[in-house]
Amino acid sequence: MAETYKMTIAGLERELPICPLNDKIDIAAFVMFSDVELTVAVAGKLLSKSPYFDMIITAESKGIPLAYEMARQSGKPYVVARKSVKLYMTDPICVTVKSITTAAEQKLYLSQEKAAMLKGKKVLIVDDVISTGESLRALEQVVTEAGGIISGRSAVLAEGDAGERKDICFLEKLPLFFK
Repeated sequence: MAETYKMTIAGLERELPICPLNDKIDIAAFVMFSDVELTVAVAGKLLSKSPYFDMIITAESKGIPLAYEMARQSGKPYVVARKSVKLYMTDPICVTVKSITTAAEQKLYLSQEKAAMLKGKKVLIVDDVISTGESLRALEQVVTEAGGIISGRSAVLAEGDAGERKDICFLEKLPLFFK
C-alpha cells in the first residue's frame, strides 16, 4: 500500500497519497475532484476567512470545484483562467506559469468577455494548494491585465514555505517531505 499523510481539513479527516516530486522532495497530493463533502466544507470555511469580493477567479483545473462551490455559497460569479485558447475566446489575455506539479511551462488564458467581468471589480483568487506561488502570480497578472482589483488570495492548503505567507488565507499547512 502507498504511503499517505493523514490530515484534518475543515473538520474532515483525509489521507493524502505521498508522491515523488523529484529525487529530493515528495509531496502529499491533495485532489478535491469527486470529494463533494470536502469541497462544500472547505468552501464555507474559506468564505468565512476571505475578504470582501465581487468575483472569484481560479486556474483550470483543480481549483474549479472549489471556485464553483464558493460562488454557489456566496452568490457571487466566478471565472476560470483556461490552459488553452478555446474557439469562442476573443483576443484572450495570456500569461505564463511554471507550477511545481507540472513538468512544462504552461499558459493561462482569459477571454476579453471574461476579462470585462473582472474590470473594476474586487477579485478573490482561489486555488486548492499554494506552494511556490507561481500559479498565484499568474492569476494576479491575469486579474491586473483585465483591470480587476485583487481583494484577496485563498487556498485550502499552503504547502511548504507558503504556510508562512501573510498575504494569503488558507485552512491548513501542508508539509513537504524531504528525502
